[in-house]
Amino acid sequence: MGSLEQAVYAIIISFVVGVILCPVLIPMLHKMKFGQTIRDDGPESHLQKQGTPTMGGMAFLLAFLVASAFFLKGNTDGLAVVLMTIGYGIIGFLDDYIKVVKKRSLGLRAYQKLILQIIVTGGFAHYLHISGLGTGIYIPFTNGYLLDLGILFVPFLYVAVLGTVNGVNLTDGLDGLAGGVTLIVATFFGIVAWVAGSTISPICGAIVGGLLAFLIFNCYPAKVFMGDTGSLALGGFVVSTAFLLQMPLFIIIVGFVYLWESITVLLQVGYFKLTKKKYGEGHRLFKMAPFHHHLEKCGWRETKVVTLFYVATAMFCLIGFLACEHLF
Repeated sequence: MGSLEQAVYAIIISFVVGVILCPVLIPMLHKMKFGQTIRDDGPESHLQKQGTPTMGGMAFLLAFLVASAFFLKGNTDGLAVVLMTIGYGIIGFLDDYIKVVKKRSLGLRAYQKLILQIIVTGGFAHYLHISGLGTGIYIPFTNGYLLDLGILFVPFLYVAVLGTVNGVNLTDGLDGLAGGVTLIVATFFGIVAWVAGSTISPICGAIVGGLLAFLIFNCYPAKVFMGDTGSLALGGFVVSTAFLLQMPLFIIIVGFVYLWESITVLLQVGYFKLTKKKYGEGHRLFKMAPFHHHLEKCGWRETKVVTLFYVATAMFCLIGFLACEHLF
């Protein structure tokens, strides 16, 4: 069976499992009162979402696991992606559990989250070392030029992983936003993996199928949110896939939405601190950060913002295909 057939089967299996799991999981989350707490300073339209079940990311992660299991025999690269995805999913689950069940609004403490992220990323770094993949990364638009980072590879890995995971997490703020954007990004990497002959193409298919099923229940108006359980897992998936294809820099292109959401938060915080120090009163660069909330505050409907981000991601992925001309 070719990698394309495997990827298609993975999509179908994961989708079917996800469609079955979501209607079972959502009432369970309702019964256990695992509801989302909505920020008071956010868009007013979000207040009606108070109590919507969260931690729904467990549904597409289980679907992802079931589908991936069919294609992991002798597939060490695929297993590395699965473990990285589940590892970050567990960190997100612990964060959600503390927020929702233990009623501690901030979830895991910053140092706890950082330690767990260092451990999971360290395991992935070890695999990259023993896999013989090397420390080279492809530079976009250079017809396949491979830059060897040498001793800088591991620090670069940690920056890329933590940046990507945080970016996906920040993007998860509107119904269907993070799931749909990551679905498009995963499709991009799945196609690239297939063309490159990589064994991770069915693993990409597994996440695509799971997200397709989840979006049925997560699109506006959402019946369930993915929570940090889902968003951190998706970040782990995207960045591990990119590194196994030696294409982490391509995340800047195809995952530009993640990057822009992070940049707007950094600009907001930095500008507020700078103006507070200079004028004694902090000012905001955006009406609210991340950027999707700024657009809502400007009067955009939630569905319009989500559609814009989908379209932008699709266009950036097309640019991504042009940037890896060495494969096509």
